[in-house]
Amino acid sequence: MKELQPINQNVLIELKQEKEQKTASGIYIPDSAKEKKAFGKVLAISNIENPEISVGDVVLYKEYSGTEVEYQDNKYLLIQYADILAKVVETEEI
Repeated sequence: MKELQPINQNVLIELKQEKEQKTASGIYIPDSAKEKKAFGKVLAISNIENPEISVGDVVLYKEYSGTEVEYQDNKYLLIQYADILAKVVETEEI
């Protein structure tokens, strides 16, 4: 089985595939006109010493960073580790 393995301090993030959107009048909205999502699930991490994230974490990343890749009919984002801004964590309410 072949899979993408990030190198050089990159992180592989899964992008959710969204359905095509169209207006009420039937006009399709192209991907370039949609607001980019800045959250994704970490699928793989290159060899990084003491990373603050792990596989399975949901992270917030810089909006226009990384390279979108389509591999085996799935969409991914290869992004520099430094471009990850935060991870989503569950906390208890006070």
